[in-house]
Amino acid sequence: MRRHKGFLIGGTLIVMIALMALLAPWVAPHDPYAQDLTQRLLPPIWSEQGVWDHLLGTDHLGRDYLSRLLYGARISLTIGLGAASIGCVIGVGLGVTAGYFGGRVDQAVSYLLTCQLALPGLLLAMSLVFLIGPSVAVVICVIGVLHWTYFLVVTRAATMQIRELDYVTAARALGCSRRQIIVYDVLPNLMNQVIVIFTLEVGVAIIAEASLSFLGVGVPPPAPSWGLMIAEGRNSMFFRPWLVVIPGIVLFALVIAINLMGDGLRDVTAPESRN
Repeated sequence: MRRHKGFLIGGTLIVMIALMALLAPWVAPHDPYAQDLTQRLLPPIWSEQGVWDHLLGTDHLGRDYLSRLLYGARISLTIGLGAASIGCVIGVGLGVTAGYFGGRVDQAVSYLLTCQLALPGLLLAMSLVFLIGPSVAVVICVIGVLHWTYFLVVTRAATMQIRELDYVTAARALGCSRRQIIVYDVLPNLMNQVIVIFTLEVGVAIIAEASLSFLGVGVPPPAPSWGLMIAEGRNSMFFRPWLVVIPGIVLFALVIAINLMGDGLRDVTAPESRN
């Protein structure tokens, strides 16, 4: 891992953003929800009209942009990790079940997978969030329930290979139950693939949350979601581009960092990379 540049760059960026999220109550210069219309739409500090009290400027309601970015990292990471965890549980459970038992169980799970892939994910997520009511918990559950297909496909194929290996055959000969074989022989040998997919799905979930918030059916205002910040600033993006560029850059950096770390984990855990 120390020799993999992509993993190091991605891991460093993720640690920095995670520290931003954890330390937000102590390092944020202002309350992210506090409004001051006399200070609205101040530019960042590098502009001629910028002020040191608001390093990244303010939004259309006079709220400090830096503080909202710091607290927005909490929302993005919480939704990304929570949704990926839900998708992991659903996808790995179905994938291992289909791959190990095969037959009609595999056919039923494959049919469910086909139905899921045929649905328009973003449109379905928008409909569900709109019907249930937007909140952080609802967004996490909806995104997680709709993003489990990669987990299923990979774990199903890997389980079908693992169930034919000698140590699984030996476990059956020793009288181990199916539950014991799945828990102690199959799942531990799926961890590398699951970890890699999990990191990538965190990035997918963060993008999905930003898309929903941008469209107005994600995290409800005044929560400092990065997607919501981009949506609120899009009407002024030609005259005050920092309202869109700043949260867009941070969102881009977080997703790229997660993908770099996922690619690095895939490379360093591959069998041909082991000494």
